[in-house]
Amino acid sequence: MDASTPDTHSLSHVDQFLAVGKESNASDIHLSVNSQPIWRRFGILEPIWRKAETLTLADTERLAMSFLSPTQQEQLASRGDVDFAYSTEIGRFRASVVRQRTGYDLVFRIISDHVRTMDELGLPEQLKLLTEFHNGLVLVTGSVGSGKSTTLAALVDQINRTRHDHIITLEDPIEYLISSNKCHVTQREVHTHTKSFANALRGALREDPDVIMVGEMRDLETISLAITASETGHLVLGTLHTSNAARTLDRLLDVFPTDQRDQIRIMVSESLRGIISQQLVPRADGNGRALAIEILMNTPAVGNVIRESKTFMLPGIIQTGKKLGMKLMDDSIGELFHAGIISAEEAVYRAEQEGDMRRLVGIK
Repeated sequence: MDASTPDTHSLSHVDQFLAVGKESNASDIHLSVNSQPIWRRFGILEPIWRKAETLTLADTERLAMSFLSPTQQEQLASRGDVDFAYSTEIGRFRASVVRQRTGYDLVFRIISDHVRTMDELGLPEQLKLLTEFHNGLVLVTGSVGSGKSTTLAALVDQINRTRHDHIITLEDPIEYLISSNKCHVTQREVHTHTKSFANALRGALREDPDVIMVGEMRDLETISLAITASETGHLVLGTLHTSNAARTLDRLLDVFPTDQRDQIRIMVSESLRGIISQQLVPRADGNGRALAIEILMNTPAVGNVIRESKTFMLPGIIQTGKKLGMKLMDDSIGELFHAGIISAEEAVYRAEQEGDMRRLVGIK
């Protein structure tokens, strides 16, 4: 073991691992039984130290108990898992501790110290139009770790700096701390300040909100309340774990019973303002990740497709709607490749239409 590799058994607190991860721009830290300490850095999961010793059952149990409160330790013992926002002098982290077959696993998502603006993230200028609506539904979608929370926080920040409204955020857990600027901002954490997203959303409607941010729309009741809120004079920002606009709308509508879907399609066709679908793609130079983004803006053609349940037609509408700021995911990926930012292999791997992307990048 060289001088730069610590004796991992001697690191007595999770903060020591988190400090290393944050200094090195990692996004996640994994501390697991029978494994070296691991981080996800620029989208790649790898050991923090190549020669580090593997963590034992005693190590992970000691690390877990070093930062869990007595209440959280009781929950871990009774339920087998605990998830929460963890704050220290080092920064803020989304923490998850689970009991599994061989012991405890600890996973931390490193949260940025400040909310980055839309300009800092390099989001297209036309997306600012979505923050100017006073009602309707805006969805940010993508897989886990695709930057949805960061984009959502940037949208809220844009509203906070340009409007005079009441913003309520409902999150599990609260990630970015957003101070009131021109808007009054209220942040509520599910399981800490309220029992569920649905309960929080129902309560939010009685708190004179103008903008409601829903951290995750994952069940029928939450989605139904969000759509209703978007129709009754509120701008609702939410997330779904879907990869493109068409799948997002299918997921949104499929949670409803069959006999309600026609009505819901009409409601969504009128209330939807836009869908932002995104991926973070490793850069060819190994220095971070680049944002690939699909943008759908609601138009009469989009509304008609939603009402008639023909979401398979959306890619064609997005393709012809470039002047309105729309963009297909594959076009965004192709632009990153032609700019030399991502490799041909990554472009093909991330594409919706693999065959077309292979031809575009010159891979057979």
